[in-house]
Amino acid sequence: MALTANDSAERMGQLIALTERLTALIAEQLRAFEAHRPQDAAINAEETAQLANLYRHESLKVRADPSLLAGAPADLREKLIAGTRAFDAVLARHGRAVEAAKTITEGLIRAIAEEVSVQRNAVASYGPKAVQAVRPATAVALNRRA
Repeated sequence: MALTANDSAERMGQLIALTERLTALIAEQLRAFEAHRPQDAAINAEETAQLANLYRHESLKVRADPSLLAGAPADLREKLIAGTRAFDAVLARHGRAVEAAKTITEGLIRAIAEEVSVQRNAVASYGPKAVQAVRPATAVALNRRA
């Protein structure tokens, strides 16, 4: 998937529309995270992924050949710059929200794993002839990269 433009003004217009749509989708995800409803963030995940890939592809293309945007009107250039700044700001907030959600999730997993460990190693009986049952260890994996 790539943008198809006949001239620099048309390409810039398409980049503006792409940037604005991607910004809106990520802002929507951000609102879902901030409302503690991460399940709502997944609603437009496929479209967001496709547009993010297109944005990355087109950014690399323009970086490699700046002449693709040369000659575009100044007002479009300013609009693209403003849209890119808004996109960067939303991305930064989104990154912080995702990092916070990751930290909370990892803490919950650790707490659950510790509680499971405590429950499994509890003494089975009381008294002078009590025998603690040795239970097999069960692995709990924490993926720090998730």
